[in-house]
Amino acid sequence: MPVEAVAGTTQLTDADLRNGELTIVNFWASWCPPCRAEHPNLLALEEQGYRVAGINFRDQQDQASEYLRDYDDPFFATGFDLRGRVAIDWGVTAPPETFIVDGDGTVLYRFVGPLVGSDFEQRFLPELAKAVE
Repeated sequence: MPVEAVAGTTQLTDADLRNGELTIVNFWASWCPPCRAEHPNLLALEEQGYRVAGINFRDQQDQASEYLRDYDDPFFATGFDLRGRVAIDWGVTAPPETFIVDGDGTVLYRFVGPLVGSDFEQRFLPELAKAVE
């Protein structure tokens, strides 16, 4: 896990991913146009009661925190991955990527690309529904 949070947010910890609750982990960046496109869907997932965590990827602290202030923060906790080392551990090459993680920290599903359109509806949401069952 990252050693720090995005400024002004709660730090994401390994324990957060092993607390018995399903978690959606999203790798994002303020400079990433597809991340901006998927942001409304992340807010909607959070509003529906899902635990959404965000790991900021190769960004600047001030830009990341400003982005979450300006566009609303869907994340219950964040990590700040300046050098991309955490992303490497997860196998992320470029944002956005989103993972469905079960309550013991096991990755159930990996979604590469933005959570938008038919891919989001036909691939991600069915996997999320399966994970909740």
